[in-house]
Amino acid sequence: MALDSTGTDRMARQAMRAELLDAETEAALARAWRDDRDERALHRLVTAYMRLAISMASRYRRYGAPMGDLIQEAGLGLMKAAERFDPDRGVRFSTYAVWWIKASVQDFVMRNWSMVRTGSTTSQKSLFFNLRRVQAELAREARQLGEDPRPEELLQRAAQRIGVPMHDVLMMDGRLSGGDFSLNAKPSGDDDGQEWIDTIEDDSTLPGESVAHRHDTLVLRDWLAESLAALNPRERAIVAARKLEDEPRTLEALGQELGLSKERVRQIEAAALAKMKHDLVSRAPGVYAFLA
Repeated sequence: MALDSTGTDRMARQAMRAELLDAETEAALARAWRDDRDERALHRLVTAYMRLAISMASRYRRYGAPMGDLIQEAGLGLMKAAERFDPDRGVRFSTYAVWWIKASVQDFVMRNWSMVRTGSTTSQKSLFFNLRRVQAELAREARQLGEDPRPEELLQRAAQRIGVPMHDVLMMDGRLSGGDFSLNAKPSGDDDGQEWIDTIEDDSTLPGESVAHRHDTLVLRDWLAESLAALNPRERAIVAARKLEDEPRTLEALGQELGLSKERVRQIEAAALAKMKHDLVSRAPGVYAFLA
């Protein structure tokens, strides 16, 4: 197994020289870590199975990640397995650890495949690691039968074989077909033209619009304050309690506080709001509709 650097090569040699644990020793080490938090037992258990982690990490080299990073992620998966392993279930640690190592390495590969998140659901992960292999198998089977299916037909057959929706297959096929491109690159054959980033529509608010909006908001706030101040004290108190508080007061609660019926409070509120509306419309005919 060829590794990327001297460090990973040395790690692999050390892992190959590690002891092989029998079932009884393995279970004893796992119990010592689980029950007594014995770090020496944990170190011995993890070291013994580091060769398994390196072997599994090497299967994902074709995805372009450095071997050292893959080994590190595999080691993290191995540590998670050791943390959660229950030796009393009668399962060998290697059998249990395989799942955690695989999950850790696959998550790392998918996170680093592209700047755009490739996906994290079970179907997306299955497609990422199996789509191209299944496509090749289907193409080989078709040739043996003398068929020449179109690429779209192969993708549909792949969706059926993997057991995922067709739209997920189309999305992943597109993600696997091309890498990331710089937004500062220029379209092909357009050396003197604009960059890709120049073709992206900017939907943010223009500076002039932001200034106008802030100005209008301040003016409306002043008008509302003046309209509210023009009400009598009881009307002002009811409007403030019903419209300006984070948790508006109920008509019944205000009626009990003011010694009025619930219906009377409603009438006073409606009259006060009508006064404010008339005052605001007199300032600018369209302002009340804008506030609503």
